[in-house]
Amino acid sequence: MKSGFVSIVGKPSVGKSTLLNSLVGAKVSIVSDKRQTTRNRINAIANLPDAQVVFIDTPGIHKPRHGLGERMVEAARGAMEGVDLILLVADATSPARADDRAAASYVADCAVPAWLIVNKRDLVDAEGLRRAEEACLALGDFKKVRAVSAATGENMDGLLREIADAMPEGPMYYPPDVVVDRPEEFLIAELIREKLLELTREEIPHSIAVVVEEMTPRDDKDIVDVRAAVYVERESQKGIVIGAGGRVLKEAGIRARLEAERLLGSQINLQTWVKVRRRWRDDQSILDRLGYSE
Repeated sequence: MKSGFVSIVGKPSVGKSTLLNSLVGAKVSIVSDKRQTTRNRINAIANLPDAQVVFIDTPGIHKPRHGLGERMVEAARGAMEGVDLILLVADATSPARADDRAAASYVADCAVPAWLIVNKRDLVDAEGLRRAEEACLALGDFKKVRAVSAATGENMDGLLREIADAMPEGPMYYPPDVVVDRPEEFLIAELIREKLLELTREEIPHSIAVVVEEMTPRDDKDIVDVRAAVYVERESQKGIVIGAGGRVLKEAGIRARLEAERLLGSQINLQTWVKVRRRWRDDQSILDRLGYSE
């Protein structure tokens, strides 16, 4: 069989996680219209009858302004090492900007074949797509170019097969029933953060982190008790995340619980509370605890 590792890289908000979910055929990475939603490397596995492709979703490459940002960029750069293929994802609506050039320069430093994926083609007309592709092609030397819409599925047909065919011969790295390499606690924490991103204002998302501190199945019932902490940096942010009468935190918990129950196949008793940790994005001990790898 064929098997290998494929890194998905690019600047923030180009749709890397949406592309990953589409290729794998399951929601393994949270999605938001807020910048820098993805903070950790996530390995997601796509299985075909004769191939296994391990996709590595990475944080967006940007100019870091704090310790968390530095770890995110290093995680993205590290994900390009030792892989078989790199997919550089660009946004058809805003191609070839400074962050695109930074990402392309990191790709060029790797002795790894690279494909260019111009995403969000559904948001531009034919002329806009032509200009986007032209601008993106100037970013580097790409073995293949595809313009797609990961959100709508446009031009996604056959892409996984093409990627699998480009892999070397190799073993099956994960059992066939494994879709993502992260523990359930991580996935639930990410679901809670995704729902808070949906419900909070623009200035809040970058200051939110979620960690599942306890996850315990009950002995007498098919229920899992989950206790999760939401970290913010200021008291004013705490009030916004909780919302009037607890509305925001409660609604985020309901939405996250429903998805988490489908994930675990069990009922969940989810309890969340908000903690203020000033400048946690520069606190190395908290970054370690939250699992943001250097």
